[in-house]
Amino acid sequence: MLDGNALLTRRYFFGKSATGLGVATLATLLRKDLKAAEREGLPGLPHFPATAKRVIYLFQSGAPSQMDLFDYKPRLAEFARQELPDSVRMGQRLTGMTSQQKTFPVAPSVFQFQRHGDSGAWVSELMPHVAKVADDLCFIKSMYTEAINHDPAVTFFQTGFQIAGRPSIGAWLSYGLGTVNEDLPAFVVMISQGSGNPNDQPLADRQWGSGFLPARYQAVKFRSAGDPVLYLSDPAGFTRAARRSFVNDLARLNQVELDEYGDPEIAARIAQYEMAYRMQTSVPDLTDLSKEPPRTFELYGEEARKPGTFAANCLLARRLAERGVRFIQLFHRGWDQHNDLPKQIRGQCQDTDRASAALVLDLKERGLLQDTLVVWGGEFGRTVYCQGTLTAENYGRDHHPRCFTMWLAGGGVKPGMAYGETDDYSYNIVKDPAHVHDLHATILHTLGIDHTRLTYKFQGRAFRLTDVQGNVLKPILA
Repeated sequence: MLDGNALLTRRYFFGKSATGLGVATLATLLRKDLKAAEREGLPGLPHFPATAKRVIYLFQSGAPSQMDLFDYKPRLAEFARQELPDSVRMGQRLTGMTSQQKTFPVAPSVFQFQRHGDSGAWVSELMPHVAKVADDLCFIKSMYTEAINHDPAVTFFQTGFQIAGRPSIGAWLSYGLGTVNEDLPAFVVMISQGSGNPNDQPLADRQWGSGFLPARYQAVKFRSAGDPVLYLSDPAGFTRAARRSFVNDLARLNQVELDEYGDPEIAARIAQYEMAYRMQTSVPDLTDLSKEPPRTFELYGEEARKPGTFAANCLLARRLAERGVRFIQLFHRGWDQHNDLPKQIRGQCQDTDRASAALVLDLKERGLLQDTLVVWGGEFGRTVYCQGTLTAENYGRDHHPRCFTMWLAGGGVKPGMAYGETDDYSYNIVKDPAHVHDLHATILHTLGIDHTRLTYKFQGRAFRLTDVQGNVLKPILA
C-alpha cells in the first residue's frame, strides 16, 4: 500500500519529467486501452476475490422503529401498558427526551405482521412491496451501536467513529478501489426529505467527506433542483471549447504549485476540475430519464419522475450502478418519531417501500444484484416503551442503540435469511450481536477487502474504517 510520501514522490517525478503534465494527460487518454481505469485504487486491492463490485446504501436517517417494521414481537400485546421491567432495561442510559419520565409503559405496534416468501420472513403491513422481495433479503435483527444521539450515531455509521473528522465509508472505498468510470465520481450521495417528519434531524456534508484522506475521495452530492451538480452548466456565452481551454490552463497553474510544494490537495484540485469537466457530459445523460421504458415507472412508481424524491434517487442509483459508480448512498430523512409515530411512520414507508423493493427487483432483472450490495437501515433503533402519552392509537418511541434491524441484498450475501435475535421486548440482543464495525467489515469483505489492511497513516497512526475492532459476519455470506 502506498503512503502519502510515496504518492508525493510519484507525483513529483511526473511533474518534473520532460513532458510534465503532458505525460499525465497522455496516460489519461490511454487508460481505457491499458485497462488502468479499474486500477486507480491501491496496489494489491482487492485482497481476495470480491462478490460485490459496488454498494448502494439506502440510509434511513432518523432511526426506523424495528418493532413496527421487521422485528415482530407478538408477546408485546400481553405486556401492553405494563411498566418495562427493570430486568429488561438494566439501567440503560436514556436520552434527555425520556430521562425525566416517571413511567415507561410498553407500547405494542399497532401494525399487523405476516410471514412472506419461502423464507417466512415477518414483515409489517407498512412494507407490502419489501415483503414481496423478502426472499432476496438478509435481515440483520441484532444490530447495535454505542451512540444514543443522532449526529454521533450517523457519523459512526458513516465513518466508524462518533466524532467528526474521519473519512466516510464511501471515501475509504474510493481511495482503496478507485473507479471504473472516468466520467463519473466513484462516490455519489443523494438526499431526500421524508413526509413522516419534515423537520427531521439535519445532515452534514462532513458525513460523506474524505476526512484526512485527500479531498478527491469525498462524495459528490447530487442536487434535486437546478444542475444536479453545482456549476455543471457553462455560463451564458462561455463555450465548451473555452471551458476546455480554461481547465487546461488552470491545470498547468496548479501543476506549477504542485511541483513547488508537493501538496496532495493541489493534486486533488487538478483531478476534481478535470472530473467536473467530464461530468458536464456524463451527468446530463445519467439524469435524462426519457429513454426509460414505461415499465420502469410502473416498478418504481410515478414518484420516480419527480427529482429529489426517494424513488427518483433509487432509479438514479440503479443508473449510476450500471455506469460503474463504486459507492452510491441515499439518505432519506424523516424517521425520528418521538411522538405521533403511527402517522409519521406511514408516511416514511409510503416514501420508501415501493422504491426500495423496486431497486432490488430492477437490479436482479438486469443481472446486477449478484455483484451489487444493497444496504438498508438507520443509525439506531427505537424504544419499546412509549415516549410521552400512550393511547390505544398513538405513541412515540425514543432512541434505542441496543438493538435494531437492517437488511442487505445481493453482493454475495445469503438471501432469504434472518441473522440475530432480540428478546420479547425487542430491547436486548439474545443471539448473534452485530456491531457497526462488524457491518463495515462485512461490507468491505464483499468488495474483496480485508478491513484490517485498508489503512491510511495520519498523525503517526495507521487508521482504518473499523478502528481496532470489527469481525466479518460470515454466517450471512453466501
